[in-house]
Amino acid sequence: MKPVVTRFPPSPTGSLHVGGARTALFNWLYARHSGGRFVLRIEDTDTKRSSRASADAIFESLEWMGIDWDEGPYFQSQRSEMYAEFIEKLLSSGHAYYCSCSPERLDQMRRKAMAGGGKPKYDGTCREKKLSPIDGAVIRFKAPLFGTTVLVDVVKGDIVFEHDELDDFILVRSDRIPTYNFAVVVDDITMGINTIIRGDDHVMNTPKQILLYQALRSELPVYAHVPMVLGSDRSRLSKRHGAMSVTAYRDMGYLPEALINYLARLGWSHGDQEFFTRQELIEKFTLNNIGRSAGIFDHDKLLALNADHIMASDPKDLIDPLSPFAEESGFNIESGDFIENVIRTLQPRSKTLKDMAADALFYFQDDITYDAKAAAKFLRVEALTPLNRLIAALESIDRFSEQNLESAFRSVMEQTGLKLGKIAQPVRVALTGRTASPGIFEITEIIGKKNVLERLRKAVAYIEKLT
Repeated sequence: MKPVVTRFPPSPTGSLHVGGARTALFNWLYARHSGGRFVLRIEDTDTKRSSRASADAIFESLEWMGIDWDEGPYFQSQRSEMYAEFIEKLLSSGHAYYCSCSPERLDQMRRKAMAGGGKPKYDGTCREKKLSPIDGAVIRFKAPLFGTTVLVDVVKGDIVFEHDELDDFILVRSDRIPTYNFAVVVDDITMGINTIIRGDDHVMNTPKQILLYQALRSELPVYAHVPMVLGSDRSRLSKRHGAMSVTAYRDMGYLPEALINYLARLGWSHGDQEFFTRQELIEKFTLNNIGRSAGIFDHDKLLALNADHIMASDPKDLIDPLSPFAEESGFNIESGDFIENVIRTLQPRSKTLKDMAADALFYFQDDITYDAKAAAKFLRVEALTPLNRLIAALESIDRFSEQNLESAFRSVMEQTGLKLGKIAQPVRVALTGRTASPGIFEITEIIGKKNVLERLRKAVAYIEKLT
């Protein structure tokens, strides 16, 4: 049995969005699951809309997602000799011909066909003329006039296409640039692609491509046409549904593991399991579990899944991806126990890395700024006694451990008769500037004795100044 060879062939006309990213992911997962190869090909024959900047943006997105390729990237714009070789094969075998019909005549032909209730397709005027190459001519495929072509699809089942519905479609335009259906078949044949996983918007292209495979006497690939990703209103996915480029999700603080987990579940399933690691996806991904219903993009589910992946990560693995968000928030982080402990306290509370960086700021500040409402509610005169008692208790502690800190807080509770919340909230505002934070003993231990005492004394001075 031949090794599985899949491909991802984006057009470099913009950023990689979630629909294209899911197609890349499915092909990559199946190649990795099967021990096969994954090929990256850039389909840039649309010279007016294609750009190297867009191609580089696609590479950047794939690399961030961890989707690596075994071959490529190939560029269609650099394969003109290959296309010329294959068009000669089709011309010499009688499967293609030159057509000199003008655009005006083609337009007239289509309008006449539609007026008579027919289909606006080419009428075969040049089909048997055996024209020689002339300027301005196109090359058409000589499609069969009768019979059917059957698409055997792993996902959608068998689909039958009547030949009398097909056109003698163009293979090479008048500017000598190959059309999509011709170029993609030549590429897939010469690159050894034997499994094609793509969106079901390509279904109508497939009978033309099958006919080209047959004309070139090449073995057909396995086809799997995957239902499209739709917005919440079941219309075609767009930015208004929250669907953005892959790099936009990166820049908002999403983990690549979360995005690929979510994209994999848009149209594929493995029982009721929702959370998958990258390795689990590779181990379990098969074409048989791709559904026939469209995937509905839900930004809230993606966000919740991102929070789950943040929570499941080793703090060490979050340091590098967190670093740019820390810089945005005004501080720098370095590898070590301190930042790992900081991350560990914030993981249960963070939906994105951007959230985590914002919530981590108080750990790194030399001067805490109090939220006005938090200070008004908790840094009041009645907090002076418990704060001063706590300062005295903490000064006598040599080792700031959660156990020792808890004992210090309990001693203040016994001295003042106050419950923990009445003490902890003023302390929290003193240490962080706000009313919400990780556990009070956790953050006190991580901030350290020197900084904790400085922040508590500043809070006391703040209250005394008010009174």
